[in-house]
Amino acid sequence: MENKNLDKGLEIISKLIIGEEIGRNTGNASLYEEYNSNMEVYEIVSGFLKKMNLKIYEYNYTLFVCAGESNKIFGYSNEELKKAMGLRLNRELYLSYYIIYHILIALVSESGMNVTEYVRSEDIIGLIDTSIPRIIHKEYGIVINDMEENSLKAVALLWDELPMVANDDGEIKASKGSKMGYVKLVFNFLISQGLFVANEDRYYAKDRFYAIARNYYDDNRGRLLEIMTSMNTAKELRDATD
Repeated sequence: MENKNLDKGLEIISKLIIGEEIGRNTGNASLYEEYNSNMEVYEIVSGFLKKMNLKIYEYNYTLFVCAGESNKIFGYSNEELKKAMGLRLNRELYLSYYIIYHILIALVSESGMNVTEYVRSEDIIGLIDTSIPRIIHKEYGIVINDMEENSLKAVALLWDELPMVANDDGEIKASKGSKMGYVKLVFNFLISQGLFVANEDRYYAKDRFYAIARNYYDDNRGRLLEIMTSMNTAKELRDATD
């Protein structure tokens, strides 16, 4: 292994970890070319990132990294994620996962193609509202306190009990008090992670989002369903969103 290649590989890794873009049309274009054309640099980067439980993806001629499963250094635990989003209960976090799942459905097709340029909160709410009746049946008189908070039905009931908007007038704020507020809360978090940008009521996914959606999500779809729900409700989620 040449020291020059090792230095290049470590430089690529360090820049990716601190959030710098490495791509054909960025200020780090030379590093992008090294990664794509120098097999030893490619293997150094891939090998080191694998040992650090980080995944590297390429989209639109740009490299991106994200944390692997249970990565305690670069990822979030459930408790850390609840704190970051201002949530308290597990079912509130799982509802956030459920919202993110529908954001993926709205933007990326099963074939991996982009579905639309942007989404609005109303679009996501419509998708979720359509899936909820397939999960809960109100005529049975089910109440949220009668079931485990990490079950899919508990998440669905939590959503179903929310009003469309909060009672207070004025601009819709990110909060757990309404469907619009909850979706905005989730989008605000995704924006803070460099996955989306907002323009008035429209949310545009960035390349980092598509890199993860087309790669990590496809690789780990079954595990994502398992995390979002319990093992015995994963099939319900698939059926509800088909």
